[in-house]
Amino acid sequence: MGKIVGGFVLPHEPGLFFTPRESAKPQLLEVHAAYDRVRDRIGELEATTVVVVGADHYVLFGPQCLPSFLIGLGDVTGPYERFPGVPQDEIPNNRELARHILEHGRANGFDWAASKSLRVDHSVGLPARICALPNATVKGVIPVYLASGVEPLIPIRRAYDLGGAIRAAVEAADADERVVVIGSGGISHWVGMPRMGDHNEGFDRMVLDCVVRGDPEPLFALSDAEIIEQAGNGGLEIRNLACAMGALPGRSGALIAYHNEPDWVAGLGFAEIHAAA
Repeated sequence: MGKIVGGFVLPHEPGLFFTPRESAKPQLLEVHAAYDRVRDRIGELEATTVVVVGADHYVLFGPQCLPSFLIGLGDVTGPYERFPGVPQDEIPNNRELARHILEHGRANGFDWAASKSLRVDHSVGLPARICALPNATVKGVIPVYLASGVEPLIPIRRAYDLGGAIRAAVEAADADERVVVIGSGGISHWVGMPRMGDHNEGFDRMVLDCVVRGDPEPLFALSDAEIIEQAGNGGLEIRNLACAMGALPGRSGALIAYHNEPDWVAGLGFAEIHAAA
């Protein structure tokens, strides 16, 4: 039987990774240290598979195909963007477990879309490369995409419930898997909008507090219009965080770090969700 052994929420702002670490200023090094902490905790948890929940930034599917939620079953490569020192070749996938999650979900009210060949962007590619794959115990990364960046959007409650479906599937698996779920998304950021570069620390810390307390209800209460007003269109990605919370329902966690700087597009929040009470 499989087991969810931990969860994390973290940002995926691509601008952070265009600067080589050896050239980074102290504030950016602190952000890298938060990613390093997630990486190290995944190793300490002896995870065998990491599910990374990310968003489409209108580069993977385009207007022709807008799935509410999708799982990668086959070949995975990326990230498609070039970052110094970050490979773009194959990301090993746990194909057997990915297909099991799809089939279990479809038998229990979650009609997964699927991709047999997926070139991921930074929302999955960066957490996979810098947090998951450096650990020798991790044999595969399963990419999950939510409609959290391009309308029509998946409801936040449905994203949370999807995390529960992932958990149920993992626990019903025959293989002895130790699975970590990462919710990858920025918090407040206004992408391509007049307020681009602004942050709302109050909103960001409210979201992180929900994660740490294991309480998704305040997130469910937010309308998309309220999110955009308070946290920009990028704040809609809190769906990815809610999905990770749903995989560890009611579990409390711990804040790893929060940062925002004028040169950074998003408020950057890192937290761990504990598998045990």
